[in-house]
Amino acid sequence: MALLADPDAPTDIARRMARILPARLAERAGQGQRFDVKVVSEPFTSGTEDPPTLMRRIMDRGRAEDWDIVVALTDLPLHSHGRRIVVDLSHEHGLALLSLPSLGGFRLQTRAGRAVEEAVLGLAGPQATGAEGLAQSQPLRGPFAGRLAPIHRGQVGDEETADLRYVVSGPRGYLRVLVGMVRANRPWRLVSGLSKALAAALATGAIATLDSTTWSISGALSGPRLVIAMVGSVGLLIGWLIVDGELWHRSTGASPEARQRARLYNTSTVLTVGIGALVCYVGLMVINLVWALFILNDRVFASMTGTPLHATAYLTLSWFVASVATVAGALGSGLESDETIRAAAYSTREKERRQMLQDDHGDQLVT
Repeated sequence: MALLADPDAPTDIARRMARILPARLAERAGQGQRFDVKVVSEPFTSGTEDPPTLMRRIMDRGRAEDWDIVVALTDLPLHSHGRRIVVDLSHEHGLALLSLPSLGGFRLQTRAGRAVEEAVLGLAGPQATGAEGLAQSQPLRGPFAGRLAPIHRGQVGDEETADLRYVVSGPRGYLRVLVGMVRANRPWRLVSGLSKALAAALATGAIATLDSTTWSISGALSGPRLVIAMVGSVGLLIGWLIVDGELWHRSTGASPEARQRARLYNTSTVLTVGIGALVCYVGLMVINLVWALFILNDRVFASMTGTPLHATAYLTLSWFVASVATVAGALGSGLESDETIRAAAYSTREKERRQMLQDDHGDQLVT
């Protein structure tokens, strides 16, 4: 069997899974069955997010390599009939397509491992046959679709390759997919991906820490005002990145499903950029505090501000300077290209998906 995985996070998950999957499957399957697991990393979702198209691609790939079972992993959210897909299976062809965001953002490796185990055991086990002699879908066993999980069987079209589908629905299902999408984007990498913005923020923070006017202002600000400055600077950075990087998704369709997708994508964008901006802010605050502890002189500070340089002064100064530096970082991000911002904010698959939608929208405007 093969684990066909999109590059980046899905491939990492598949490779870790492949270390223990053969033993786990052999133990659970029994009857002396042996499973040879091969990991193949390739962008099989490139250019489309249509589940039937992806299933046909997986089927063609499996036939070309003569694999008995193919389980494909992607970090794209997949939709069908207004529902968010967890996994599609074809018992006839030995195929499974797993959308990782639908598993949520916590214990993803464990949840993905369970889902793959259940899918493989369902595909490899004895199949019931219908009147026409074709394999019939069998519900997956084990904890994958338990009573506590917002996962249940979904509708499959008559012309689709898949014969069994599991979806998530309701508020819990929406939240599960949303958290999974944010995790796939890895928001903590946003700061390191915006080198010019980071340089502007660090330089501004280093200079502002040495400025006596900044000392006086930070000492005069109350706690609520410092909070307002923090919220305002982080909000400015979030808004600037989304607008300047053209990260906002505009629905090209008028259907409720298209609008629902747009809301999901935009919510994940705001959360991704927001978490990245908060990580940036906290990092700047820590760096400014260390810099202030190293460089400031208590007698010079007291002579300029009339107050002693104590622990509270260090904290309020670092807090205020972090807000100033974050604003500078937002302005510095204007020097980054749109492609750089997208690369920092999104996973590889999500970035390609949005680029494809942008190209399609451009083609529609031309025609």
